[in-house]
Amino acid sequence: MSSPTVREPSATRNIYVFGITSFLNDTATEMAYWVLPAFLASLGAGPAQLGLIEGVAESVASFAKLFSGYLTDHVERRKPVVVAGYAVANAVKPLLGVVTAWPQILAIRFADRLAKGVRGAPRDVMVAESVPKNRLGSAYGLIQSMDSAGAIAGPLAALVLLSRFGIRSVFWAAAVPGALCVLVALLGIRETRRASPGGQPRAAVPTSMDLTPNLTPPSGRIVLPKSFYFVLVTVTLFSLGNSSDMFLVLRAQNVGIAVALAPLLGLVFNITYTLASWPAGWFSDRVSRWLVGSVGYVIFAVVYFIFGRAPSTLVIWIAMAVYGFYYALTQPVLKALVVETVGEDVRGRALGIYFFVTSVATLAASLITGELWKHYGAAIPFYFSAGMALIAAGLLQGARWERVARNNV
Repeated sequence: MSSPTVREPSATRNIYVFGITSFLNDTATEMAYWVLPAFLASLGAGPAQLGLIEGVAESVASFAKLFSGYLTDHVERRKPVVVAGYAVANAVKPLLGVVTAWPQILAIRFADRLAKGVRGAPRDVMVAESVPKNRLGSAYGLIQSMDSAGAIAGPLAALVLLSRFGIRSVFWAAAVPGALCVLVALLGIRETRRASPGGQPRAAVPTSMDLTPNLTPPSGRIVLPKSFYFVLVTVTLFSLGNSSDMFLVLRAQNVGIAVALAPLLGLVFNITYTLASWPAGWFSDRVSRWLVGSVGYVIFAVVYFIFGRAPSTLVIWIAMAVYGFYYALTQPVLKALVVETVGEDVRGRALGIYFFVTSVATLAASLITGELWKHYGAAIPFYFSAGMALIAAGLLQGARWERVARNNV
């Protein structure tokens, strides 16, 4: 007898609702994010404080993601967790408009990233449960396109507000799309969890025939497949060089791009990110996700090498536009790769571990970048990041060829 469904969702409805919430949430976030370095500078803070703020923010997000992943596999209703995550994040962003010292910004970023960490895994599992396995890349890509479209609207709105009212007005205005995001999430999201008659999760079922299935020893401990851990190690190595994008903004300002144009930096890379995310996800459904991800890492390496050299402001603008292709080729694609390497009932844990480990590495990357910049100048941290990205690209490509060779045996 098949397991009853708690609520049978409309897959199209859920995917588009998640897309709309992502658009509105990212509009609010990006309005504030791209003016934050200049705002910190006005309060007397510099690269070291920025590295600390972003590092601590990502650190708390990483622990929240780990807990959230475990919780996702054990609760019947995920919607309240997702809605609460959006609500808290969008309640604290406008508070940036009243801060007077950088430690207060640290506290706000702490709360914002905590909320994001809590909602991430349940949302991504709900997406995976709303579409077939062979449409995972397309689904994540579509949502990512909507998310980055919000990252276009946000900097544009910030640019208009900066020209008329100043930095603090940007933070207050972010409350509008933030409130709409929470409202859409509350009214639009539908539950996707399937349960057995006794309310217990179903047994794990492998989602890909060519990957090692999950094993459940007598102790009940879940053993995730080797392919998952390979992805985890590779992305972690990359993340050690993937510091906060705010360092790109600081570098751009360092070579002569005006502070008032900082939101436009977000705009140019988010245009390519928006346009390329859904095609990249769709393409990864039809070819190797390992290949698509490795190409994304190579693009990252080229962009960071250019930022290290910083030959001219024009080249920086072009590199920032190309940077969007890195995001499009990795963010939705690697998420789909993680989901398809594990069984259905441990997707939350797998995503939680993935987000946790990479976030810890990103914390280290922000701190490393801040210190390298302080002691060795602006170029060195960008060269370091480029090198780590090339190593990760080689590992992903090596894994792809190993699988091709194995399938041809």
